[in-house]
Amino acid sequence: MPARRTIGVDLGGTKLLAGAVDQRLGVHHRAQRTVSGLQQSVLLDVVVDAVTEARESAGAEVAAVGFGIPCLIDRRIGRVEVGVNTPLADLAFGDVMAERLGLPVFVDNDGNTAAMAEHRAGAARGASDAIVLTLGTGIACGLILDGRLYRGARGGAGELGHMVIDLHGPACQGNCPNRGCAEIYASGTALAREARQLAEVHPSSGLAAALNERRELAGPLVTELAHDGDTAAIEAVSLIGARLGIVITNLANIFNPEVVVVGGGVIAAGELMLAPARSVVAERTLPFLHDGLRIVPARFGVEAGMIGAAALAFDGLEGRPPAETRA
Repeated sequence: MPARRTIGVDLGGTKLLAGAVDQRLGVHHRAQRTVSGLQQSVLLDVVVDAVTEARESAGAEVAAVGFGIPCLIDRRIGRVEVGVNTPLADLAFGDVMAERLGLPVFVDNDGNTAAMAEHRAGAARGASDAIVLTLGTGIACGLILDGRLYRGARGGAGELGHMVIDLHGPACQGNCPNRGCAEIYASGTALAREARQLAEVHPSSGLAAALNERRELAGPLVTELAHDGDTAAIEAVSLIGARLGIVITNLANIFNPEVVVVGGGVIAAGELMLAPARSVVAERTLPFLHDGLRIVPARFGVEAGMIGAAALAFDGLEGRPPAETRA
């Protein structure tokens, strides 16, 4: 059989990453786009453009496209209902993409696709019960329970970024009507916000210098400064790590996983973030549930969602579950 590939697309709140992926989950070409602030029609055009680039540079036949998108998808009718950090809503996204791309299309939540990649070949491989968190604009989550990806009654399970951790906290972002949600406190967006505040508190810090130079204090720059030893940046990363520990404590007490995998852009901070998280989890989790729990970085890093989306497409072509994620 000639080599074939699928295109995996991870669509986030601010960035899109598409890649041509082979059946061994090797990536052969990557296409990136900025998508923040786009209206739905323009966003769809950008998606098509990125997939076209990846397809033309794939080096082999492309058989299908898989998408991981930050949306609630009603799997009973195959429709994007609403996205918290994206303009996509009330849209048969897969049908639209299939028509525009001329290829079979398979769609799932971005937290689920990241979990698929990490469970199949990454940091959660071999685990019967695992949670994969992706920290970006918000917090995406995928649940592996008893060896299977858990989607819930309508396909919306895993929105753990919207678990309330502060009853009277600030309003959540995007289309979420809630207050005090986890992603307000422990996402990449939260890291950038805390970094800006700490830059003002520490005017001689590297964070302040970057702010004065009008550089964007987003996750990559903050983590870079933290690794370089800037104390204000380390404080910002450590704070987000401690809050992440609160989130993981709740998840450990609810789901009793073997492993919690942390991915997304902010995991570039590595142990500067994970060590404070582990410390909080050790202090606050029920001892029986903490025993044996591992908290580890994602093997595929920021590419987990993209690689998982490509795997989703291969599964769909072969008629294996989760074929019901066709949208």
